[in-house]
Amino acid sequence: MANPSIDSTALGSAHPLRAHELAHACGAELGWVVQLVEVGIIEVRRPAEQPDDWCFHSADLQCALDARRLERDFGVGLDAAALILDLEHEVRRLKALLSARGLGREI
Repeated sequence: MANPSIDSTALGSAHPLRAHELAHACGAELGWVVQLVEVGIIEVRRPAEQPDDWCFHSADLQCALDARRLERDFGVGLDAAALILDLEHEVRRLKALLSARGLGREI
């Protein structure tokens, strides 16, 4: 049995993810990444004229994967995915704030 080949790249500020790498990691095309930026799901860390020169960090990869999951599992468009992800982020922020003040409880 042949062993499959796996490519990996460490992500971080020293090695940001290029737009085409982000698209590949999500099983998408570069145009999909452009749409993610347009609706505000992710933001370009190093602006450049060409989308293929854009750079992203690991948090952007997670947001892109979350958007892809919402598209796949629930059939939502990217505008709706942006809203859902923003609301999820706000709920986590508010729960952390309540917890820090000793007011949080398991939900």
